[in-house]
Amino acid sequence: MKNTPFTNKHIALGAKMAPFAGYNMPISYTGINDEHAAVRNNAGVFDVSHMGEFMLKGAHALDLIQRVTSNDASKLTAGKAQYSCLPNEEGGIVDDLLVYCIEENKVYMLVVNASNIEKDWNWISKFNTEGVEMENISERTCLLAIQGPNAASMLQSLTSVDLVNLKYYTFAKGEFAGVSNVVISATGYTGAGGIEIYFEDKADNADKIWDAIFAVGGPKGLKPIGLGARDTLRLEMGFCLYGNDIDDHTSPLEAGLGWITKFTKEFTSRSIFEAQKAAGLQQKLVGFEMVDKGIPRHDYEIRDANGQVIGRVTSGTQSPTMQKAIGLGYVQTPFAALDSEIYVAVRDKLLKAKVVKVPFLS
Repeated sequence: MKNTPFTNKHIALGAKMAPFAGYNMPISYTGINDEHAAVRNNAGVFDVSHMGEFMLKGAHALDLIQRVTSNDASKLTAGKAQYSCLPNEEGGIVDDLLVYCIEENKVYMLVVNASNIEKDWNWISKFNTEGVEMENISERTCLLAIQGPNAASMLQSLTSVDLVNLKYYTFAKGEFAGVSNVVISATGYTGAGGIEIYFEDKADNADKIWDAIFAVGGPKGLKPIGLGARDTLRLEMGFCLYGNDIDDHTSPLEAGLGWITKFTKEFTSRSIFEAQKAAGLQQKLVGFEMVDKGIPRHDYEIRDANGQVIGRVTSGTQSPTMQKAIGLGYVQTPFAALDSEIYVAVRDKLLKAKVVKVPFLS
């Protein structure tokens, strides 16, 4: 199992540790509900250094990104980022990712899921026929996500970059806590605001930045947060988790990601998605909340009032903010309309639920 540069910090803080994507990661410190509330109401720090980062450089870098991703990266200018996905050749999704434009048409950083680093690298490399310079910098890149409504103002004293006015899906490079060449972005996965900082794992950068963050934020209630609360926070926003809500067999259109599927360019599986759109989708990813008492879990069957299987749960939890059980799941399209009555099979019982608007938190 791999460690991140912060693993010893987590252990010293008493975190509950567990394997995740080949890394020894903190799942929780003081409890998921407590950590969840800290991020929604104030600020919290996530160690997400297990994520993957690839640099793509050269005259054909944009062409390669356009070929392998579903969104239109030609719209990006320096300092802008974009959510996208890597479609496979069968109409499924290799991974979802972030595309950062460092230098227009020439230099890009792709941020991919930890469990898919090798898979994504091999997939993109397969289409690199024009000699784009590709570098996997995952092993030497630290990534901390400081999320919450007070995160930016709390950390402003550590950098000259204007954190408070950093717009969603933009980023800047600058010095942070005395460390140079730090990428500071606003592309969070919690819906609570905040920033992410990417920096090189060298010298004592990790200790320096972690200690500085908690020196200024600790007295203001900043807390370390584990992956457990990261999951409940993203689910309240209806954000997809790769391996649960999207995978090699789900299309972005079915997953409600038509907004990142642009038919203005050529890309893998474009013809499949166009045919899906023309014919109408057979299934859709929907948000639902439980009417009957019970918590939906990944892979539970979803049925209709007659007990016929019409889909499956992909993610589910007891929402700490709403105090309701919520979930995401694929259902046959006739059952995808708002307020549709569906039933989740929990052991031997069918528990009533209803389709609701996503994000769950407005």
